[in-house]
Amino acid sequence: MIYIHIPYCRQACHYCNFHFSTSLNTTDTMVKAIIKEIDTRKNYLDSNLLSSIYFGGGTPSILTKEQLGLIFNSITKHFKIDSNTEITFEANPEDITYDNLCFWNELGINRLSIGIQSFHQEDLTWMNRIHNVDQSIKALDLVDDFGKLDYSMDLIFGSESTSNKNWETNLQMTIDRKPSHISCYALTVEENTALHHHVKKGTKKESPQQKIKSQFYLARKFLQEAGYEHYEISNYSLPGKNAVHNSNYWASKSYLGIGPAAHSYNGISRSWNLSNNIHYIKAIAEHDNAQVSEQLTETDKYNEFIMTRLRTKWGINKKEILQNFNAKYNQYFNSEVQSLIQSKLIIENKDSFTLSESALIIADRVSSELFY
Repeated sequence: MIYIHIPYCRQACHYCNFHFSTSLNTTDTMVKAIIKEIDTRKNYLDSNLLSSIYFGGGTPSILTKEQLGLIFNSITKHFKIDSNTEITFEANPEDITYDNLCFWNELGINRLSIGIQSFHQEDLTWMNRIHNVDQSIKALDLVDDFGKLDYSMDLIFGSESTSNKNWETNLQMTIDRKPSHISCYALTVEENTALHHHVKKGTKKESPQQKIKSQFYLARKFLQEAGYEHYEISNYSLPGKNAVHNSNYWASKSYLGIGPAAHSYNGISRSWNLSNNIHYIKAIAEHDNAQVSEQLTETDKYNEFIMTRLRTKWGINKKEILQNFNAKYNQYFNSEVQSLIQSKLIIENKDSFTLSESALIIADRVSSELFY
C-alpha cells in the first residue's frame, strides 16, 4: 500500500498537528518531487500490486487536475492496480464539485474521505475550519447524487463548543446519510498547535476527560444501533466496508509513504521523510536522502504488535503472537495480561484477547501495560 502526503491547506485548523503549509507557491515543484520519490522508491515494497492507495494531508483536494493526473501517471507506471485496489482521496467540502467528482472518478479514485467534522457552525468556527455547514450539506448531496464513489465521513468530538446534544445531532445527521464508513476522532490538544497556544493563554478550554468519554460511548451506542461495526477505536463501518488502508496499518502490513513527513514501514525498519517542504523538495532534487530511518528491534516489533492489534475488534490473536515472537515475549505477555483480565480491562476469548467495553477509551494506557 502507498500513502501520498499532500502538505498544503488553505487555512490552518486550530487542532491540527500534521505537517502542512498554507503557502501554495511550491505545489508544482512539490508534485515533481513526489513523482521523483515514487520513481526512486518503487522497489521498497515486496509486491508492486497495491491493495490500497491513500491521498492524505493537508488537503489533497487542493491539487489541480493536471497535478493530480501527473502523480497518478507515476503510480500506474510503477505499480499494478486492480479492481480490488482501494484508492482513497481526502477531500474537504469546499472542493467537492460535480466536475471534480467526475475527474476523480475517471482517475480511478473509488473512495472519498470527507472532512465534515461537525454540522454545527459554532464547532467549525471554534476549530477554525474553512468550510461552513451549508458547504458540507451541498457536498454530501453532490456525492450522493453522483453515486459512483464510496465515502467515509470524519467527525470530531470533545471540543469545548460541542455539547452532547450537538454531538447527538452530528451522529444522527451522519447516520441519515448512510456513508459506508465513519471516523470519530476525539479532539486532543497537541503541542505546537494553535489550540495548544489558545489553551495556554486561556482563550480556549480543554474539555474534561469525562465529556470526551461520554461522547465516545455516545458515538459507539448510536452507530452500533444503526448497524455500524466498531472495528477500530476511531473507526466504524457498515458490514464488509472496513477501510482496507486503515486495516492494513493495524495488521502491520508494509507501506510506502511518499511526500514530506510521510512514514514508511517494511516490517524490518521504519523511515520518515523530512517535515519541511523546501528541504524535502531540495533533497529529492539533489538526490540526497530525504528520509530518516531506524531499525526495529524485536522489542519494538512486539510493542507495536500489542498496540496496533488491541486497537481493533479482533484483538491479539493467540496463534499469531505465539508464531511471531519467541518464548521470552510470550511468557512476559501471558504473565502481564492476567492482571488486566482480573481488572476487567481485557477479555480472554477462545482465540484472542480483546479490550473490554470500559477499556476502549483508554486503549493506549492498557496497551502500555503490556509493553516489554
